[in-house]
Amino acid sequence: MPKFNVSKKRGKAKVKITDKRKAVMDRLVEAHSEEFDVRISVIQELIPLGLKAVAEDLQKEVKRLAGNRYSRDTDNARWGSQNGSVYLRNEKFPIRVPRVRNIRENEEVSLATYRRLQTPFDDDRDILRQLLHGLSTHKYHESSALAAEAFGISASNLSKRFKRCSAQKLKTLQERSLSGYDFVAMFIDVKRYAKDGVAVALGVTLEGQKIMLGIEQVHSENSKALGQWFDRLLERGLKFEQGLLFIVDGSKGIHKAIEQKFGHYALIQRCRWHKRENVVSYLNDTNKVVFRRRLQDAYNKTTFKEAVTELNQIHQHLEQINISAANSLREGLEETLTMHKLGLSVELARSLSTTNCIEGVMSQIAAYTDKVDYWQNSSQIQRWTATSALDIEPRLHRIRGYRFLNVLRFKLVEIITARTEKKTVEIDQKIAVFK
Repeated sequence: MPKFNVSKKRGKAKVKITDKRKAVMDRLVEAHSEEFDVRISVIQELIPLGLKAVAEDLQKEVKRLAGNRYSRDTDNARWGSQNGSVYLRNEKFPIRVPRVRNIRENEEVSLATYRRLQTPFDDDRDILRQLLHGLSTHKYHESSALAAEAFGISASNLSKRFKRCSAQKLKTLQERSLSGYDFVAMFIDVKRYAKDGVAVALGVTLEGQKIMLGIEQVHSENSKALGQWFDRLLERGLKFEQGLLFIVDGSKGIHKAIEQKFGHYALIQRCRWHKRENVVSYLNDTNKVVFRRRLQDAYNKTTFKEAVTELNQIHQHLEQINISAANSLREGLEETLTMHKLGLSVELARSLSTTNCIEGVMSQIAAYTDKVDYWQNSSQIQRWTATSALDIEPRLHRIRGYRFLNVLRFKLVEIITARTEKKTVEIDQKIAVFK
């Protein structure tokens, strides 16, 4: 940009204003190496300049709309002024706003300059991030980046802004299209909030990326509520025709909903960790240590045959010690060995044989939501959960062993094809009976 020198003939006043601005800028440069209170004082000196510039822009727009003062060249006329406010970055400052009225239409003429300054600099993103990370609304004034002249940073005002932003995050999570993703696996778990819960679905793409699919508030893990949630995921474009591997805990409701909505396109891997802990919960402290280690060793076997053999031996031993523990081990045992049946790499099997992936996501969500002392309503629970989920999503790493997910896809397609052919044969046999 070319530099223009101010002529001395314009008078000393112009030179003084230029010198003052230059002095302020020089102090800003030096402020980086000075104490905090000095930097704040410099910022405070700039605020009147900023407000003055806003006032000048408003007057320019008034002149453009209504012409020079006392002129009658347009249908618009100056109509006094009123109290208003504008944002400088994220802080709100009071200002007198000139008014313009269309005499012929008898209605107020909106000032475009004023409208633009009604929105914070970063559209409330700083507010969302700071409150999400634990800054109290009652302490936000002390953390304000500008000056004490700012207003509109009260607890109630910040709460409204956070609600608006978090509601938009919830809408984004619940409505964004899933048709562009090629999912090969899905983790499902429920996070508890007092007496209620929120089901969370985490998808794994063929490239190993973790994507938050959605949330659903549920009182219990019943199949009807979860089935309706799955319907909404399907409406958003969730693809399953090439098969999906579901990694879940021992919830019968989740299991039933998966079977009802995805049928033979779904494979279920029950979490080995949950199975192990459910079994040892029936035992005394001494036996807990012994059987926890034995069950872990059995699940670490590389082949399905070796794992089944070891687990059957453990089952026989448990029958002599605690029938309830033995029955717990037998229930759903085959589904804890789905990854063994698929014969995938050890690294990928470890990632997809337990719900550790989604448990890690839940713990990260809890790092945000545990800061809330009191949950007032359902909207608050869902907004905080969705906002937390979307905030951590970009930082989620690919699952271990993701390079072998193509093998998993091949195995899924192979199994689905066999199931489809078997189902076709069964249908043909039934038809033949009635001929």
